[in-house]
Amino acid sequence: MKNIKIGNFEVRWELPAIVLSALIIAITLCVKCSGGGKTKAAPAEEVVAVEYLYGFDRSQYDIYEGKVEEGQTLSHILEGYTSQVNINRIAAESKKIYDFRHMKVGDEYAIFSQSDSLGCHLRHFVFEKNRVDVVYVSLDAENNISVKMEQKEQRFVRRKVTAKISSSLWNCLVENDIHPALAIDIEDIYGWSVDFFALHEGDTFTAIFDERYIEDERVGTGTVWGCVFNHAGKDYYAIPFDQNGKLSYWDENGKSMRKQFLKAPLKYTRISSKFSYNRMHPVHKVRRPHLGVDYAAPMGTPVVAIADGTITAKYWDKKGGGNVLKIKHTNGYSSSYLHLKGYAKGMAVGKRVSQGQLIAYVGSTGTSTGPHLDFRLYKNGKAMDPLKAPSDPVEPIKKANEAAFNEIKAKVLAELAGDVEPEDMVTNYDLYPSTRPVVTLTAQDSLQMKVRGGAMWKALNEIE
Repeated sequence: MKNIKIGNFEVRWELPAIVLSALIIAITLCVKCSGGGKTKAAPAEEVVAVEYLYGFDRSQYDIYEGKVEEGQTLSHILEGYTSQVNINRIAAESKKIYDFRHMKVGDEYAIFSQSDSLGCHLRHFVFEKNRVDVVYVSLDAENNISVKMEQKEQRFVRRKVTAKISSSLWNCLVENDIHPALAIDIEDIYGWSVDFFALHEGDTFTAIFDERYIEDERVGTGTVWGCVFNHAGKDYYAIPFDQNGKLSYWDENGKSMRKQFLKAPLKYTRISSKFSYNRMHPVHKVRRPHLGVDYAAPMGTPVVAIADGTITAKYWDKKGGGNVLKIKHTNGYSSSYLHLKGYAKGMAVGKRVSQGQLIAYVGSTGTSTGPHLDFRLYKNGKAMDPLKAPSDPVEPIKKANEAAFNEIKAKVLAELAGDVEPEDMVTNYDLYPSTRPVVTLTAQDSLQMKVRGGAMWKALNEIE
């Protein structure tokens, strides 16, 4: 019999020496692990990373990700996840946000569901309207429906590029790893100054602009911070400036880039027939006047108003013009648009339209050998050659704004001419402090970027 003290414990033993020694070692180790009898802090809980999809915790749902297939409707997609009654309610309650009848083949979506003893329950249906806008449809436990549309987080990367045109502006952008959306921006800016149907081989441009990214995918362009387009040996500068609460572009002399008439009422096409008093008609095979310009273009190409005005006629021309729209402008001018496939929503006699506003779509109605727009321009009722339309600019920079405009102009011209420090870049066209950081594009970024292309125009779901 023997008393032994181990740590804070005193024990009385009556065991063989070898067994006693083993127990002493074991107890000593336990005492050490317990901190000498002191309470040991509980180990920190392991942090488990939560993986999200469209803002939802993946671990909480059964998820199916898919793309709209040929012939699929909302009912086909959600069948088996919720009742047809709920699907009909979703379709009805979503219309003011997005009409799911307009889904296109290839559009992406995700279904979030949960299952229990009563079956499968749809909780969220997430639909990508495009690469930026996402529609969220949610059902709670009582099948109350909520619908909202949100935009994915975007980042902007500033670029300056110089490129030479060998064929078309579109091809030039693709060849130089520039997002094709810049073509729309440039034509919007220079639509009154440069004839993009008659570009010369060797024409060049330098543009400063933002490219838009969602995650690592380039999805479009943002603001154009300055541009110079050399067409037929002449430089055309474009300086951004806010004069009347809206971004506009001005030349280096403070004259607006906007003129009384656009160069053409549509984009990305070619002239197939010019204004003539003695043209061989392609269908009737007789010579007679053609008092307009024919622009050959794909079926459904958007047509815009050549200038501000009021719609005076919208009808079917029995003499071969097909669907026709006529607009009255100021100073005795009027314009006509023939062979249309259809009209944009809201187009009606008496409606006011703005220069560049969507009014119709290219078609092949009436007497026509293929899709094209027959565009006509009149002065006091007399036909004139649209390619010789007047190009008077609208209001120039106001006297009170000259100092601010000149400050912006100096910065833009300096950046177009060479490299400048970020603090010397124009990042807000009204001179107020910019809230957007200037992000420069590295050479490695440039190598990794890919032009994702895609359709230039949205789905033509607004045809009447």
